Amino acid sequence: MASTVGVDDYALTRVPDHARYSWWSVAVQRFGQVSALSQFLLGATVGFGMSFWNAVLAFTLGSVILELITILVGVIGVREGLSTSMIARWTGFGRGGSALIGLAIGISLIGWFGIQSAVSAQGLVALIGGLPEWGWALLFGLLVTAIVVRGFHSMAWTAYLTVPAFLILVGWSIISELTRHDLGALVSSAPPGPSLSLLQGTTLVAGGFIVGAVITPDMTRFNRTTADVVKQTLVGITLGEYVIGLSGVLLAHAVGSAGITTIVTSSVGWIGLLIVIAGTIKINDWNLYSSGLGVVNFIGTVSGRKAHRGVVTAVLGLAGSVLAAAGILAKFTDFLTVLGVAFPPIAGIMVAEYFVVKKWRGDLESARARGTVPEDAPVWVPATLVVWVAAALFGEFVEWGLPSINSLVVAFVLYVVAGKLGLVRGIGSSRTAEAAPAVQSA
Repeated sequence: MASTVGVDDYALTRVPDHARYSWWSVAVQRFGQVSALSQFLLGATVGFGMSFWNAVLAFTLGSVILELITILVGVIGVREGLSTSMIARWTGFGRGGSALIGLAIGISLIGWFGIQSAVSAQGLVALIGGLPEWGWALLFGLLVTAIVVRGFHSMAWTAYLTVPAFLILVGWSIISELTRHDLGALVSSAPPGPSLSLLQGTTLVAGGFIVGAVITPDMTRFNRTTADVVKQTLVGITLGEYVIGLSGVLLAHAVGSAGITTIVTSSVGWIGLLIVIAGTIKINDWNLYSSGLGVVNFIGTVSGRKAHRGVVTAVLGLAGSVLAAAGILAKFTDFLTVLGVAFPPIAGIMVAEYFVVKKWRGDLESARARGTVPEDAPVWVPATLVVWVAAALFGEFVEWGLPSINSLVVAFVLYVVAGKLGLVRGIGSSRTAEAAPAVQSA
């Protein structure tokens, strides 16, 4: 029965070579993640408090930070062919820690799925009406769920359609606004709002996509080479940050406000409607996809049974859609903010373990040669949990810079120190049920 509900998409196994995609196919989806309506809001916020050229510098520095994190974590994904929560078992967290990561990913991203669906519903009600807000939220959520249940292939084709459409439509709306102003004057004008420092602007840019950077292996496991990861990251993130972000900066200078999203979606009539639809679908499908992968890993770890990704995705999509329609997910905002400091240490620890400490790197490499995952994994790694909590608390309570970046750097440093002192040790050993060659069809 489960096999009839979408595809499992190698949720708990390595993605085999025959199921990998060209770098461009994955890059379009990465660009789709970064070039979202929220990126306009980020650009407008930065532009409201910075001059154009200072904003360019902030976006440059922020993009470099994001690209470095994304490439390092993404390389782990393409080499191992595993999702973020699966890789975590052998990159410092153990089986129990990876289950916690899977659950955190699932809750966080289904929360964002619901919030995005609710935001889209508000736009659709304002632009065309017809249904109440809860009706649009439910309908839109179920539409995205139907796409994601079919797996990466379906999402790739969705990105081929929505990303160009979004860029064309947004370009139209931007040009219609900016042609009313002298572009040279906008570039040289002073920021219209309270001043932001370069550090503040940079940290805003880096923080805007930090969770997406952390879960990069969910996407790069479908790449073919390390070079593909580098290319798609440079293209996707650089274009997303500069094209969309700096357009937001100019619009903020043009209208003297940070409320650019409202302008883009409402000032151009039916074009705004299409922008809302295309802009939300191409980011919300990955929210739901990664949420499903995380919950599948959690269920497998806790129950010892393999849950089908398609079934889990359908259930999560339905739940997120219903909650969005009920308006409950607005209460998740504070919780999701907390996850903003809980997620980055995951990447810091994974990178430190895989590239520096290498406690379990040999197990991954030996299993990769067989086309499987390692036959066993530590149940818990106490030092990792201490580092994770300490880094998250540092990010939450130290009032300097961006909390997400602070927590990531602290986690990396503390884990490397713990590794060099011999404190990184696993407790217990758990047999890996998925330690068999992947033979599923794509």
